[in-house]
Amino acid sequence: MHMDPRRAVPQTDSLLADSRLIEPQRRLGRPRVRDAVHSSQQRVRDGSLPVDQLIDDVLSSLPARATSFTPVTNATGIVLHTNLGRAPLSDAARVALIAAAGYVDVEYDLVDGARAMRGRGTLAALRAALPDAGDVMVVNNGAAALLLAVTVLASGREVIWSRGELVEIGDGFRLPDLVTSTGATLREVGTTNRTTAADYAAAVGERSGCVLKVHTSNFRMTGFTSSVPVTELAGLDPPLVVDVGSGLLAPDRLLPDEPDMATALRDGADVVTASGDKLLGGPQAGIIAGRAELIARFRRHPLARALRVDKLTLAALEATLGGPRSPTALALYADPTLLRSRAEAIAARLGDEARVVPSDGAVGGGSGPGVALPGWAVSLPERYAALLRAGDPAVVGRLEGGRCLLDLRCVPSPADDLLTRAVLACR
Repeated sequence: MHMDPRRAVPQTDSLLADSRLIEPQRRLGRPRVRDAVHSSQQRVRDGSLPVDQLIDDVLSSLPARATSFTPVTNATGIVLHTNLGRAPLSDAARVALIAAAGYVDVEYDLVDGARAMRGRGTLAALRAALPDAGDVMVVNNGAAALLLAVTVLASGREVIWSRGELVEIGDGFRLPDLVTSTGATLREVGTTNRTTAADYAAAVGERSGCVLKVHTSNFRMTGFTSSVPVTELAGLDPPLVVDVGSGLLAPDRLLPDEPDMATALRDGADVVTASGDKLLGGPQAGIIAGRAELIARFRRHPLARALRVDKLTLAALEATLGGPRSPTALALYADPTLLRSRAEAIAARLGDEARVVPSDGAVGGGSGPGVALPGWAVSLPERYAALLRAGDPAVVGRLEGGRCLLDLRCVPSPADDLLTRAVLACR
């Protein structure tokens, strides 16, 4: 009588001690590998897996990384793709992240052995980038920056705000809802398409907490319209809060209609807020700059502790501010001639199914609405889109006219070979 081989399933501990499973345990953790072993053991008991293939089955079921995130090659042509994490970090910022992953002097003075200001190096870099600001601070995203400013200045009071700037951004998020959540009351002025300085002046009263000006970053109004510049609002009595949104620190010739923090400060804004993971090209963060006495009030408010950033964000932001050009800047200013030559080289390797076509990219992330970024893409049959998304790393292109376009604007040139191999693997 022969013993059922399913009864000879090796014990869990002996399998976990197998040399082939040691490295996966270091990379993924023992619990995750143990769960995979249990699943494979059960398949052996069920008779669906030969016992001599158990270890191979475990290895094939384990993920490549300890995170569920899948790296993505952004071939959409959208530089700040919110669904893909907006701005990719520079190599300098990635190195900074690794340095900050362990114990670091985030709030510690190594000379005196005493507590120090949190993230002082990052704040110094931000002050250097915005010399017109009395002081600066960093919170966990752009919405948090606006939330803190309005809470401190206008909770229980009125926020004077143009009707033409009551913005809704992605996923149904409405800025008026954020502002009223602070306990402030909206005092809407003007009309949807036209607001004048007199509208603001007439609304100012004893209950005015602040005047708020928000950049309509993800849409444009044309025709019979008017709005009031920062210079004309700066003379009103309540503090002027300007949300430039996109994180542009200084004017950019590519985006002449995009407001920037430095100009808003010079024009008289008391407080300016912006995002760190958009045009600045850094990690998700909310940047606040303005009058020193107001920033001091923000920093003392209890909400500031709830909205503060961690050491990883501080490290990546400092490296972005003082480091080399970010991938965002490189993508925005990509040379169309070079993009075309790269696309032609890739298409030549892919054969008859591939064509090279003009492709207008976009800034994305609620920045530069209507700004087209001329470039080139590799055009493939539509069926490639789903196949490429299923890869690891995944490749996300753009569907247009029944074709899958792989726009190279946001693809670093060293990744051209990786992109080509990903397409070939789909055949």
